[in-house]
Order: sequence, then C-alpha cells, then structure tokens
Amino acid sequence: MSAKPRRTPVKHKSSIAFFIAPFAALFAAFYLLPIGWAIYQSLLVVERDGTFGKPVEVFGGLTQYFLVFQNEEFWASVGRVLLFGAVQVPVMLGIALVLALLLDSPLVKGKKFFRLAFFVPYAVPGVIAAIMWGYLYSPNLSPFAAFTSEVDLLSPSTVLWSIANVVTWVYVGYNMLIIYSALLALPSEIFEAARLDGANQWQIAWSIKIPLVAPAITLTAIFSIIGTLQLLAEPQVFRSFTSSVSSTFTPNLAVYATSAVPNVSLAAAMSVVLALATFALSFGFLKFTQRKADK
Repeated sequence: MSAKPRRTPVKHKSSIAFFIAPFAALFAAFYLLPIGWAIYQSLLVVERDGTFGKPVEVFGGLTQYFLVFQNEEFWASVGRVLLFGAVQVPVMLGIALVLALLLDSPLVKGKKFFRLAFFVPYAVPGVIAAIMWGYLYSPNLSPFAAFTSEVDLLSPSTVLWSIANVVTWVYVGYNMLIIYSALLALPSEIFEAARLDGANQWQIAWSIKIPLVAPAITLTAIFSIIGTLQLLAEPQVFRSFTSSVSSTFTPNLAVYATSAVPNVSLAAAMSVVLALATFALSFGFLKFTQRKADK
C-alpha cells in the first residue's frame, strides 16, 4: 500500500488572517448582513390594533411568500425579463464573440483603436445611456423624428426591445473584452499548426478558437443572466419617456414600487424569491454547459 501524502503545515496563519480580515469584514457588512436582514424582514407582517391603530411588526412566518406567489404582476414581470434575456443575451454575446474574433484576427488593422471604441459604451453609466437612447427614441425629441414618428419605438409592443438595444449597446464591449482576453491567452502554436495544415481564418475561428474560449463565453452568459433578472436602471429611466413601462415592468421595479407603498416586508420577500430564482437559473445554466462540455 502506498503511503498517504503528508499534508504540508500552513505557515504564517496570522499573516493570512491579517490580509483576509479587511475583505471578510466588508463582505460580511455589505453582503451577508443585508441578505440576512432581507430574510428576517420577509418573515414579518404588520398588524394594527383597530383600523387606525399603531402598526406593529410581528413574526408572520411564510405569509409574505404566499403573497408573492399570488402576485400576478410580479410573475408577469419575471416572465417579461426571461423573454428579454432569451433574445437579448444570445444576440449580445454573439456580437461580442464576433468582435473579439475580429480583434484577434491577424487581418485586422488598428486593433488598439477598435478595442477602445468597442469598450467605450461600457464606460457610460447605464442611467446616462438610457437617457441618451430615450431621447433618440422619443418622437418629439429625436433627431430622427422622420423615422420615430412612423415607428413608435416606445410603444407597449416595442419598448422591451428598445431597452434590449440599450443594454446590448452598453455591455457588448464588456463581454467582448472578457472573450478577447481568453483568446489572447491561447498558445499561438496551435494556430500555426492549423495554418500549416491548410486551415483558413474562418476554420481556425470555428474549430479551434470558439471551443477553447467556451469557458469565457459561459462566464459572460452567467453574468448576463444575473444582470437580466436585475434589470432596473434602463426601464426606470424609460418611465419618464413613455407610459408603456409600468411600475412593475421588471421584478426590481416591482420590488421598488412595493417598498414605496410602503410594504417593506413584502418587498423583502420578493427580493429573496428573485435572488433564489437568479441563483437557480444561473446555476442550472452552468451545470447544463458543463454536461455539454463533458460529452
């Protein structure tokens, strides 16, 4: 029988703890404690002594969660962002992948300029980008009034995709940079061997580059799924341009509107349900892609 390998004792444990402590403190203060408080708040209900009695918060168990699952507007907003993500995320990542492959191609000149140009929209805050595009979409304000007066980009049937265009414009460069960084990390010997075998740039991109950067694409997809379910800034800004965006247009807007009633406990329950749904969807996508990769 082979001897079990000895474990190397960890040295300088106090130094490790010293460097981890600031991160752990901030992580607990700004991540764990808010989550714990939201869960606690979601278990409370408000009771009054009579019609005009003083409101008192008492433990209500899962009462708020039952109300969440009965809230049709909340689930309609969830379905809306799922439809949004099913279309917008593949389009955005497809464009990001194409741009990354173009930047990695030896045939493209001026790579530094185009890399910066593609990434610049991400440097624009989401609220500013939404305001800018809102003016472009508005028939009364747009410099393209001849088009926007004929095609209402802020109508109930099109506003979701107008918002999708804003999100795509902002985040394509960010996702492109992640994929492009993965391409730069690939060993050049693989491509040289493929060229010696007679492969052209299209064949190298399709058969070698894309499969090798699949983990980076999966990462950007998970980030995009999480961001889709957290959609807030763009629809909130668009509410000032059109009545097609209601106060419950997205789950986060529904949470915000519920907390403003005020019904903080119900809003907290919505937040917890949304967080669990986001985790389940992103984790399920990750496991699905891992299974596909194993096959």
